[in-house]
This record gives sequence, structure tokens and C-alpha cells, in this order.
Amino acid sequence: MEAEIAKKGPFAVELEAGKEYHWCSCGRSKGQPFCDGSHHGTEFTPLAFKAEKSGKAFLCGCKRTKNPPYCDGEHTKL
Repeated sequence: MEAEIAKKGPFAVELEAGKEYHWCSCGRSKGQPFCDGSHHGTEFTPLAFKAEKSGKAFLCGCKRTKNPPYCDGEHTKL
């Protein structure tokens, strides 16, 4: 099963250093790019990560990144 494409591009978000976030890996969340529990009943689980630094980050919206949760440009191949 492949994740749904939430957006063919990254989500620009402000992260806070040391804070834990849960990135949506299924593409179903209404609160993209973060998990809202929409993965329940699927094989997907959110990716928990802690921000290394405060500031703007670009999180993957297409769910095809090789460097989750960060955008690596895979959306350009869709």
C-alpha cells in the first residue's frame, strides 16, 4: 500500500528545538503535515521526531521522501 499524496510539494512549518512532532506518513491527515490519527486501520504509523533547531523546516507533503519527515524533492518526480 502506498501513502496518499497530500501535496505535491513541501509544507513549510515553524518547529521548536527539542519539541516532539508526529509527521503524517499516510497522507490522510486533515492537519498536514502532522498526524491527526487518520492512519488508524491502515499499515501506516506516524513518524515521531524531535526538531534539532527552532525555525522554518520543509516537511514532505508527497510522502515519498527518502529522508522523512523532511522534503528531499521526490515530489518533482511525480
